[in-house]
Amino acid sequence: MQVFTSVASLQAFLQSARSRNSSVGFVPTMGALHDGHLALVRAARAGSELVVASIFVNPTQFNDAADLEQYPRTEERDRKLLAAEGCDALFLPGVAEIYPNGTNTATPIDLMGLDQPMEGAKRPGHFAGVVQVVERLLRIVKPDHLYMGQKDFQQTAIVRRLIEARGLAVDLRIEPTVREADGLAMSSRNVRLPPEHRPHATLLYETLHRAKTLKGVLSPPELERLALWQLTEHGFRPEYFKIVDAKTLRELATFEESDFPVACTAVWVGAVRLIDNLFL
Repeated sequence: MQVFTSVASLQAFLQSARSRNSSVGFVPTMGALHDGHLALVRAARAGSELVVASIFVNPTQFNDAADLEQYPRTEERDRKLLAAEGCDALFLPGVAEIYPNGTNTATPIDLMGLDQPMEGAKRPGHFAGVVQVVERLLRIVKPDHLYMGQKDFQQTAIVRRLIEARGLAVDLRIEPTVREADGLAMSSRNVRLPPEHRPHATLLYETLHRAKTLKGVLSPPELERLALWQLTEHGFRPEYFKIVDAKTLRELATFEESDFPVACTAVWVGAVRLIDNLFL
């Protein structure tokens, strides 16, 4: 695996690969890799001739300076994991490479309200930062295929809208959420869960799954209230539990309003914030 820290060196490498008509699969990450990330690399390996991953902890999508500071960084371990999965190139830029002086980081894109509910309501400015960095990375790498995970469901909807609005020639491929044996969605933040809280974190997936089993019995608002009560009763601090249409992210009053409902949630477990979702 080759490692590149500058845009120029990465693009020279990719230009050579494209001269051989190699398709490029791209997996953008913020590091602290787990098997969810590696599943994306494996999917890229299966669907592309050249696999590029990036590790960049993007400061513009953090609305909490402490969260940015505490975000786990495990570069040496991450390099070994990517190499073992057959990643061809790792892009490891500094902030100045992604946002050089004079870079226009404004995002005059109509996101059609996708950035307003759920994560957008709780983390102001977060998705503006996501759109900035994803567009910048896509213009640098120019991949044929972009691989992202379902766990960040709202983010994938916004990236899909970005690609459409900017007319970017990339195929977005969403891979299923990878879970621990007990159902907890794999996340870089899981390593920050205190041992005494880790056994309780599985309730997040159990609550989502219960909403799926009760879909034909209770309405979306009733399921939301039940889920919030259950999470609170077990010591979580839920920020939201919403049942929305997967395409518009509009909250549902009845299941008849959508052919593709999805339950999305964010909770605090001690000092760690976890998100998850499940198609209903």
